[in-house]
Amino acid sequence: MLHSPVLLEESIDFLITNPSGKYIDATFGRGGHSRKILDSITKDGTLLALDKDIDAIRFAKENFKDKNFSIEHTGFEDLDSINSAKQADGILFDFGLCSTHYDDPSRGFSFSEAGPLDMRIDLRQIKKLEDLLQTIDPETLANIIYQYGDEKESRKISQAIINSYKDGRILNTIDLAEVIKKSKTRSPNKIHPATQTFQALRIYLNDEITNLKVGLNKSKDLLKTGGRIVCISFHSLEDRSVKQSFAPKKTSYPKEIPLNNEVIEEFKVVAKKIKPSASELQRNRRSRSAIMRVFEKI
Repeated sequence: MLHSPVLLEESIDFLITNPSGKYIDATFGRGGHSRKILDSITKDGTLLALDKDIDAIRFAKENFKDKNFSIEHTGFEDLDSINSAKQADGILFDFGLCSTHYDDPSRGFSFSEAGPLDMRIDLRQIKKLEDLLQTIDPETLANIIYQYGDEKESRKISQAIINSYKDGRILNTIDLAEVIKKSKTRSPNKIHPATQTFQALRIYLNDEITNLKVGLNKSKDLLKTGGRIVCISFHSLEDRSVKQSFAPKKTSYPKEIPLNNEVIEEFKVVAKKIKPSASELQRNRRSRSAIMRVFEKI
């Protein structure tokens, strides 16, 4: 299945304020947003893209020949290595996993086809899902499943996974999904019973929330005044982290200190909680949980 960029028109309309400016696509994927950015800027404008997935880098080098385009094999948590402080006019973050990852069973993200117990986004990372399952204890695993997947039956699922893995009954992603499914007493109507657990394992293994927070903080220093950051999130943990990152900073003083409390606003909210249109939801079912927020540096 070809990857369809979510909120494509809306995100780029908010992002591009200067057609001759400098832009960063912090999550290249298969280049849907990058292509739209390049089509929206002039020859004097530039686009730098980032991705930690080697398949994305190969795709970019084969399909993006624009002279004002470049790509780096790195994650947005390393944005500071770009060394272009206060030069960017806009930075785009699409925190969703590229559809091609789910469609390629060899990456270990899919529960519809058998794949290895991997789940690494960056294949340079040493630790795979199988390494995690070999060493983790039931309580820690349950906490991961609950915290990152909002899975109410996390303890039952965790124990079932640990027991089944030790018994040699989990050899691939289909085995894992089946163990999760059988351990649940309540199955959701609209999603596969293993969806939340798979999400939790992926987020934890790739340290996604920490990287998101680090990347957003570093992006602020790269942006010029009036520049914009566009964030597309796909679950509550991501969206909450985005809101907290750009919330005004408050400094409170004790009553005995004769100073007023301070509120420092570095960014203003340009758009909040924008969701895909009905027509996009019909075209792309995977966009159903997307939420976009836009911030402008003051």
